[in-house]
Order: sequence, then C-alpha cells, then structure tokens
Amino acid sequence: MLDNFNLLISTSRRNERNACSEMWYLLGELGDKAAKVDITPISGLIVANTSLDPIVAIDKLRENIKEKPWEFRYILKIMPIQKIIQTSEDNIKKVALNLAKKISDQESYKIAVRKRSTDLSSTDIIDMIAPKIKRKVDLDNPDLILQIEIIGDMSGTSLIKPNNVLSVNIEKRNSRMAK
Repeated sequence: MLDNFNLLISTSRRNERNACSEMWYLLGELGDKAAKVDITPISGLIVANTSLDPIVAIDKLRENIKEKPWEFRYILKIMPIQKIIQTSEDNIKKVALNLAKKISDQESYKIAVRKRSTDLSSTDIIDMIAPKIKRKVDLDNPDLILQIEIIGDMSGTSLIKPNNVLSVNIEKRNSRMAK
C-alpha cells in the first residue's frame, strides 16, 4: 500500500499494528468505512488511504481529541500527503515545483524534508528546489510548508499549512490546559 496513501502516521516502535487498528477505527468514526491502513517497512511508521480529504480528516480528528482523548493511544502524529511518487531527485523536483505554484506572492514558505531508507541528501533536495521558487522563505513561521516525506522507493509530497499536521500529544496537552 506504500504506493497509494494520503495519510502518514507515526507511532512508537512495536506499536504499528495497534496504531493501524486505531487509525482504521478513527477513520470509520469519521464516516470512511472503507479506509485502508497498513504498516511500512519503517519502524514506527504506518500509512492510510482514506476517501476523505486528508486535511479535513485531520481537522476532524483534532476535534475528536478534544472530545475523546482516550481514543488516541498509539498514534503520535498524522501528516496529510497530497501526491505519491517514485523516489528520485527528478520526480521530487517536478512534483515539488508543481505544488509550489500554489504559493501566492504574499505567502511565505519553507521546505521540510524527512527521509527514511534513502541515500538522498536533504540539503541537495532543498538546493535543487528552493532557488526555483520565487517566494519569501520563512523557516520559523511560514504560511505554507512544502513537505517532502521520503520512504525508501516512494515519496509523499504536500503543500500544507503548519496546523495541517496533527501532533496528538500537543493537542491533548492544549485541550487539558484549555479546561
């Protein structure tokens, strides 16, 4: 399933199966009864394919954490993925530059690369993409993040807002502090 997913989920090592069951259940609660969830060859990393818009699903899951935090036991972080490609510098560059066209003149961005099971260099990837994007770079507080997730032979890319990534522990902490 590594060639067809739109959510990338992290969990603690050796809890991948439990996180898969949890994610499948949570997506079912949101109305996607046909969601597919699977482990990856990378310890602590699972993927899901949902029929829901992945960013909308994350927003709904964030609300669920506030209402029912006990349902999130194994999932640590959820990242939306918009495009899956075969890992190569050319493919990554092409897709990243295509996504970057959606960055308006007024928006700032940063490129974030997370790589697993690859010899590609994060710096090389950023250096081949960033000079071609004629927008303001803001590494501390960008409007958008051009996220590149490399998982061996496959890579997922997204152009997302910083709050489109769901960190379960941070959300739980914030909801406790709000009470």
